Amino acid sequence: MKPVSKFKRNGVRFNRIFNGKAMVMILAQISDVARLAGVSSATVSRVINGTAKVSDEKVKRVLEAIDATGFKPNEIARSLYKKSSKIIGYIVPSILNVFLTEIGRAIEDEAFQNGYKMILCNSDENPKKEVAYINMLTAMNADGIIITANNDNLDEEIRSCPLPVVALDKDAGSRYTAVVQSDNYSGGRLATEHLIECGCRHIVLMRGPQKYSSGSQRFLGYVDVCNEHGIQPLFMESQYRFDAVESARELLKRFPYVDGILALSDMTALSLYKVLCEQGKRVPDDVMIVGYDGVELSSLMTPALTTVVQPIEEIGRLAAKLIIDQVAKGKLSSRENVLPVSLKMGQTTRMRK
Repeated sequence: MKPVSKFKRNGVRFNRIFNGKAMVMILAQISDVARLAGVSSATVSRVINGTAKVSDEKVKRVLEAIDATGFKPNEIARSLYKKSSKIIGYIVPSILNVFLTEIGRAIEDEAFQNGYKMILCNSDENPKKEVAYINMLTAMNADGIIITANNDNLDEEIRSCPLPVVALDKDAGSRYTAVVQSDNYSGGRLATEHLIECGCRHIVLMRGPQKYSSGSQRFLGYVDVCNEHGIQPLFMESQYRFDAVESARELLKRFPYVDGILALSDMTALSLYKVLCEQGKRVPDDVMIVGYDGVELSSLMTPALTTVVQPIEEIGRLAAKLIIDQVAKGKLSSRENVLPVSLKMGQTTRMRK
């Protein structure tokens, strides 16, 4: 039997348990809060969970008692009772993708401001990990999931998921509660038109995975502009990865006459610039580069990168708001959400004389 000592705080009795040199204080219970506030345990529960109207005077006493006792509500029990854990899951194929990381920051900030927490789940594009994370978040009574995935076999898991699922960079489908993406078609057009205006005639697109609407729509915008100007579309397959040095080297080997490149992302553009310098190519004199995303890290590049800017902050916040609104109102404000993009001029392109 461990030695026990009793003490009082603000008239409420607590126990200390001594275990050798260690001392553990038993946490206050809801009954302790009720006794100190002079109300029933049910009233304390109503104040904590917001399940019924309680007078302002009693709310004040309960909150003061919670502060005095250091009472911590059992979040797990509350989530089971209310069918809500105030958690939003964010599943990404790779946390090394800076664009998705910046979106995650916006999601987390919007969630926190509304009393929610965000859990980041890195799948490494592994279908088993994606399914495991969906099942984990479901078991935790999460309030919703925001996901970017290109795994076709995940469709049934998402369709049967009882939680709201908001997809990023995906076309709308019956399996998703809502989708949020930027206008990738316009982005592809903007970048291609700019390179043509700068005098480029051998423009290569680093084409992203066509399973993502971002990749397929940018490609379509690029092809349409090339056709409108009588320019042959040139492209090579690539992936959304931080280090694209090998892809850049392959591009220059396959298209040695290239004078303009539309990169898959800003990070891809950084890799392109590195390889071009290695091979004695001058940017923008010999080859021009347009990036894509407008991530903060790209601002560190010299020369300054010309890029298509996605509204990263708005994408993340809107994705979180859709889930929060679904929980609060039981309905979506908008199911299909496409946000505009813009072109940010830098020094990796210029008008040729």
